[in-house]
Amino acid sequence: MAKEIKKVIPIPDGVTVTFVGQLLTTSGPKGKSERTFWYPGINIEVVGSEVIIDSSITKKSQKAMVGTFASHVANMIKGVVDGFEYRMKVVYAHFPMQLKVEGKRLMISNFLGEKKSRSANILGESKVKTTADEITITGINKEDVGQTAANIEQATRIKRFDPRVFQDGIYIVEKIV
Repeated sequence: MAKEIKKVIPIPDGVTVTFVGQLLTTSGPKGKSERTFWYPGINIEVVGSEVIIDSSITKKSQKAMVGTFASHVANMIKGVVDGFEYRMKVVYAHFPMQLKVEGKRLMISNFLGEKKSRSANILGESKVKTTADEITITGINKEDVGQTAANIEQATRIKRFDPRVFQDGIYIVEKIV
C-alpha cells in the first residue's frame, strides 16, 4: 500500500495564485512572479486558499521534488508579499572603491588600485542601491537577489594575494528574508 506524498502551502490574503499548464503565477502587493513547474508524477493544484503539491509515486526523487516545489512556491508567495533584501558591506584598507550602477551591471572602480573596473551582473528585476560603504539589493525573486549578491561578492574576489592580509572586497552581512 503506497503512501501519498503531499505538501500544502497556504495563500495569504491579498495574494492571488494561478496554475495554468505548467506556469505558476503569483501576484501580490510587491508585484508579480512567474515560474514553470514540471516533473514526472507530480501534480500541482490551487484549491481555495492553498496550493497543494502531491505525488502518488513514493520514490525518493519524487519526494525530494515535492519538497523543492513547495519551497519555491512558498518563496514566490513571500516575495510578492514582503520581498527579499540582502545587505552587503564594502571593505577596503588602502584604495577606496567607487561603485556605480549602469543599467544591469554594477561597476566597481579602483578595487585594490586597479586601473580597469570590475563589473557584476544584476539579474532579473533586482534593484541595487549603493552608498559609500554599503550595498542593498532588493527584489521579489529570491534566486535573482541571491545570485546578484553572489555576483558582486565574486567580482571582488582576490587572487594572487593573501586573503588574511588583503581583506578588501564586498561581503554579504545580512539577509532580510
